[in-house]
Amino acid sequence: MPLALLALAIGAFGIGTTEFVIMGLLPEVAAEFGVTVPTAGLLVTGYALGVVAGAPIMTLLGTKVSRKHMLMLLMGLFIAGNLLSAAAPVFGVMLTGRIVASLAHGAFFGIGSVVAADLVAPQKRAGAIALMFTGLTVANVVGVPLGTFIGQSAGWRTTFVVVAGLGVVGLLGVARLVPAMPKPEGVRLRHELAAFKNAQVLLAMAMTVLGFGGVFAAVTYIAPMMTEVAGFADSSVTWLLVLFGLGMVAGNLVGGRFADRALMPMLYASLGGLTLTLALFTVTAHHKVAAAITLALIGALGFATVPPLQKRVLDHAHGAPTLASAVNIGAFNLGNALSAWLGGLVIAAGLGYTAPNWVGALLAGSALLLAFLSAALQRREDTREAGKPKQAPAPVAPEPVHH
Repeated sequence: MPLALLALAIGAFGIGTTEFVIMGLLPEVAAEFGVTVPTAGLLVTGYALGVVAGAPIMTLLGTKVSRKHMLMLLMGLFIAGNLLSAAAPVFGVMLTGRIVASLAHGAFFGIGSVVAADLVAPQKRAGAIALMFTGLTVANVVGVPLGTFIGQSAGWRTTFVVVAGLGVVGLLGVARLVPAMPKPEGVRLRHELAAFKNAQVLLAMAMTVLGFGGVFAAVTYIAPMMTEVAGFADSSVTWLLVLFGLGMVAGNLVGGRFADRALMPMLYASLGGLTLTLALFTVTAHHKVAAAITLALIGALGFATVPPLQKRVLDHAHGAPTLASAVNIGAFNLGNALSAWLGGLVIAAGLGYTAPNWVGALLAGSALLLAFLSAALQRREDTREAGKPKQAPAPVAPEPVHH
């Protein structure tokens, strides 16, 4: 695998840290600004919606410059947003900083996915994409727990200063390691939007929204769930997030490996397992050991869907993969926003901190149904293509005989 993938993974590490670290710090942030935990959950929802809006906008703006320079500009935006969050005097300013940082997220992963796929042979594309996303998953093993520990011991503002520093490292990595690439030629908005007429692209994005939304329904409120329901100490949230992150790393690598071999069976297994595990979490959340194991499984099964879904979008968005790839990253975060909001609703309704797990199970189960629908449509399309009469090859004129 090319060394440039390491640079993309470094950028992904910083972005992954800022996206997920807030979940372990919601109680501290809520206490400082004098808001409820569900209100503080808007920092998750707002970030996710910023990714949804920013992904297509920033990607289209990126067609005016080379992909390398666009990746560098996006990391600069990420740094600025995290510094604004760190200095926020009131909750509204912090929410603004989260949104500014989020604008870089979708386009970075969307453009990065295309760059990663172009750097390797066609049969290794899902593996290359998975390697870039490894930065995002490793962030949950190292960056998020470390950021949570720093936030609980030195204040959450310090965490966001450190995250901005990670952004600087990511920027330097892209500048040094990613090869110079010419800006995309002949990109037209109409051409890029044509990919969204493909039913398989839309179905893959819908699976992304619902499947990963199921994960976020559970983990957005993981800090209060583990402390109030399972009975863990506040300090235990850090190593619980390490377990979740280890699950994500394993699931991402397995998903990338098998997506290049058997993409749809990989989706069936991961979405089906995720649905069952989220439903079980409503029970296992009451027992410390069972809760920890379930949390790791949710990370593994949830992230096993990422490489196959991203590859499916790239495969079916013929000729216009960049915008579709970025919008699919936005779809992940639309699922995050939807599930964080729904999770907050069921908690605010008095159904308890385990209620979001039921929300997650319903979302993941819906994604599984869409996977079966997608496969059925694909089989019908393949059958229709096979039934078409093949065009006879044009007759070849006999070669003249020379005497």
